[in-house]
Amino acid sequence: MRREASCRLVVLEAVRGSGSTWFGVAVVQMMRLLLRRLRQLSPASGRSFSGLPAAQVRRTFLDFFRDQHQHLLVPSAPVRPRGDPSLLFVNAGMNQFKPVLLGTVDPRSQMALWRRVANSQRCVRAGGKHNDLEDVGRDGTHHTFFEMLGSWSFGDYFKEEACRMAWSLLTEHYGIPADRLYVSYFGGDAGSGLTADRETRDIWLDLGVPASRVLPFGLKDNFWEMGDTGPCGPCTEIHYDHVGGRHVPALVNAGGPELVEIWNLVFIQYNREADQSLRLLPQFSVDTGMGLERLVGVLQGKRSNYDTDLFTPLLDAIHQRSKAARYSGRMGAAPEAQVDRAYRVVADHVRTLAVCIADGVHPGMSGAELVLRRILRRAVRFCAEVLQAPPGSLASLVPTVAQTLGDIFPELSQEADRIADIIDENEGHFLSSLRRGSRLIQRTCLQTDGGHFPAAVAWSLHRDLGFPLDLVDLMLEERGVQVDRQELDRLVSHDQKEPMSVVMSPAQMRAEQQADAQPRLLPDVLTLAALQHSGVPHTDDSPKYCYHLEDGRYVFPACRATVLALYDGRALVPEVGPGQRCGVILDQTCFYSEQGGQSHDRGYLTRDGLWVSQASWETSAESSDVSRCSVPQEVLLSVEEVNRAGGYVVHQVTVPDHLRTGDQVELHLDQAHRLSCMVKHTATHVLNFALRSVLGRSVQQRGSHISADRLRFDFSVKGSLSSAQLQQVDRCVRDIISANQDVHTQEVPLRLASAIRGLRTVDEVYPDPVRVVSLGVPVSELLASRTDRETSVELCCGTHLLQTGSIQDLVIVSEKQQVKGISRIVAVTGQDAVQARDMGRVLSQEVESLSARLSGSAPSSLGSALQFSKEASALSDAVDNTPIPQWQRRELQVRLRASLRSIGTAIRKLEAQQAAESAAVLLRRRGQTELLVDAVETDSPSVLMKTVNQLSAAAPLSHVMLLAHQRHSGKVFCACQVPKDSPALAASDWAVALCRRLGGSAGGSALVAKGTGSSGDITEALRWAEDFARKKTGR
Repeated sequence: MRREASCRLVVLEAVRGSGSTWFGVAVVQMMRLLLRRLRQLSPASGRSFSGLPAAQVRRTFLDFFRDQHQHLLVPSAPVRPRGDPSLLFVNAGMNQFKPVLLGTVDPRSQMALWRRVANSQRCVRAGGKHNDLEDVGRDGTHHTFFEMLGSWSFGDYFKEEACRMAWSLLTEHYGIPADRLYVSYFGGDAGSGLTADRETRDIWLDLGVPASRVLPFGLKDNFWEMGDTGPCGPCTEIHYDHVGGRHVPALVNAGGPELVEIWNLVFIQYNREADQSLRLLPQFSVDTGMGLERLVGVLQGKRSNYDTDLFTPLLDAIHQRSKAARYSGRMGAAPEAQVDRAYRVVADHVRTLAVCIADGVHPGMSGAELVLRRILRRAVRFCAEVLQAPPGSLASLVPTVAQTLGDIFPELSQEADRIADIIDENEGHFLSSLRRGSRLIQRTCLQTDGGHFPAAVAWSLHRDLGFPLDLVDLMLEERGVQVDRQELDRLVSHDQKEPMSVVMSPAQMRAEQQADAQPRLLPDVLTLAALQHSGVPHTDDSPKYCYHLEDGRYVFPACRATVLALYDGRALVPEVGPGQRCGVILDQTCFYSEQGGQSHDRGYLTRDGLWVSQASWETSAESSDVSRCSVPQEVLLSVEEVNRAGGYVVHQVTVPDHLRTGDQVELHLDQAHRLSCMVKHTATHVLNFALRSVLGRSVQQRGSHISADRLRFDFSVKGSLSSAQLQQVDRCVRDIISANQDVHTQEVPLRLASAIRGLRTVDEVYPDPVRVVSLGVPVSELLASRTDRETSVELCCGTHLLQTGSIQDLVIVSEKQQVKGISRIVAVTGQDAVQARDMGRVLSQEVESLSARLSGSAPSSLGSALQFSKEASALSDAVDNTPIPQWQRRELQVRLRASLRSIGTAIRKLEAQQAAESAAVLLRRRGQTELLVDAVETDSPSVLMKTVNQLSAAAPLSHVMLLAHQRHSGKVFCACQVPKDSPALAASDWAVALCRRLGGSAGGSALVAKGTGSSGDITEALRWAEDFARKKTGR
């Protein structure tokens, strides 16, 4: 470094003294070549960090960027993406910064001010585009959960500074020898019209990297894209050679384990358009990412990440709980290597489970929850079958995960007990299925004798026992067997089509409608930049909060605005024509844009005094003419959607005539819809507070959705609420409503708001200042800490009532666990709530009446018992499906289940009595014969079958078939039973033969069978059935 400084001084003096421009340029070029040579000759300076603990590796990275390069350290985002339906999990460090890169960040938020940022982001790559699940355990580098060390520049420094920082950190601070490093850069792509990134190449050369170690690659390896459209750019990667002492550039990007990529530096400078063309972004950014696990492996001299101190405590803990030999790091397909593979799978998966559950993603049946369920079941299988660990072992590893990761992710330590409980319960559910499934696989493999494993059996393991299909593949692979993949794919495809025939829920219908709807017209990053460059101010949407109470009614003042910009889906345009969809940006708006879980407002825009071409239809007896005339008419533009993008509120409309920038419009709010949303939103805050009051402070909101017809609220709780707890919540909510508390709102600096006692927040990026909503206590008193009163206080941008009494009533009509540890409440308010309570009372009275009639006297006949059963079943369906208070539903369901059990017992008893009477009559008339085919009078297939059973019990050697003819419908019930030692005639063959002759179907076993058919007269059917049996038995 001293030699470099001396050279710089000498050259600078020479340039100053020469006074010649060409001489100065030549000297600068000579200096750059000299510095490159010096750097190539210089050994890596700084302290060697060989053997550095993982926690210190992470700390060094964060300290380097914060202390030496003024980066702001931001916390990791949860692994559940914030408002990004394109992802199952956060899978890269840049996910939480998408709003900055896309230009959609709220300009009032702290994020909008970020220029230099660094963090360690927890990431999950399982499911979706990036899926490492099936590779985990097979090698030493794949993980479903990992930490991404990242640094970002948003419109600040660019390529040169990013490369210098990376090289300095690796070689000077971590002490990695420069002769073990290679760098790759984007070598261009003629098909895309992209030239090579020579700027980056020259930067590396200036830093002293030999030209033979600076290697060009194409789009696949060195050009990063966010998606099919959006920000993108070339990247440069730093690769590490585990072996060292050699020159092997051919191994870069070859996929081998000896030379691996450790750091990727992305230079985001283009925007990929819908037509696949590239346009330069108005602001360049840098996004770098380096996997902590791989970096720690490099610094600790380990080729397998599982040999580092991020995993060795977990591997030791697994060994203590299992009956397997200690982990030895073996790889490959050999039987003895399978135990080490199981160690790696369990260690990786329990980290993923712990982190996901701490962040609110629990094992479930769809989306990210389903992926986590697969991960858990894979871990349980390896734990139980390969490592032979006792039940509960997987959950017992959670404290070790918290110990290794809790310093950077404190949520793990705080939630350790809850995480362990959820893992333990899910493990228990799967263990019995695992044992049954393993026995079925073993038996089936013995029967296949080396052939393909039947797809139907694999599908049954998945559908009936909950085996992930990849786990079935893995278990078969260990036995050297493959499933019939073509047939299994057919079964999977058929199953995916099947649900289309069932009735969809309202939520599914809305999702279908949204999927079919036209795409949102949201400005892209370049359009947003053009708006700002043109000086278009951000939309003032404060009028959405301008309403007041007048004589008990909410009044929403008129709002007029000017059209500042029009977006047609591709670019900003000065005018749109008839029938054209566009996004309208106004200087101000009273419309609420969809955010914070609340639906957007509805309504329309109007322009006055516009001359519109209008068709006038005139008909008479003499003629039928169509004439056109121009008349002054108010043009109405229905607002289809309202969204926010980068501080602009975009009103999506379809224009009936012309609309131009500069036009004056009046905004007409659908006041009934808005008021309904206000009721539901304030009611949600009341409900949140009531849940916390009843269940304790550990209750955390996990999501919500507010629409005009109902509210949905997700929250963390160990199990489903009891009827008593639901009633307590109900009373608490009603008390707050009846108290008619004032709803206070105030915009407060985020720092001050965050210090309010009892504040409720969710995982969102809040604006600064932020809106605080408090029930009953002015926000100023909360800020001054002048009250000890417990109340609802939340950060919220939604529109709210001014008094809680306007809610009128709230009824929880549904509460159930979505996944273990997360419950969902659906509630209605106002007149819907009143109606729900009325229906609850009606159904309660009907259940009471039924119970009284049953307790008065037991049904005396089978007909009356069946009528009772029909009535109770219909009442049970009504209780299950009618919106009534959930606590009442639970209580009525308990009573109805008891009634149905009682009725069922009575029916079985009466059926047995009737069957005994019928059997006695037949035996007296026919006696004990070897073949008994006859008809009985009954409209109950169950009685018919019981009669057959009783005849067979009385005459064990008899072949018995009975038919019951339903004269009113022509239907025929059939039941039969044969002796145990009757090889000539199987009951199922007998019943199937007759019922097919009667145009019906049948089924059963070799001993007992039943079926149905149709006939006007069963005399012929009885004769045919008897002849069939005689021919088969020879009697």
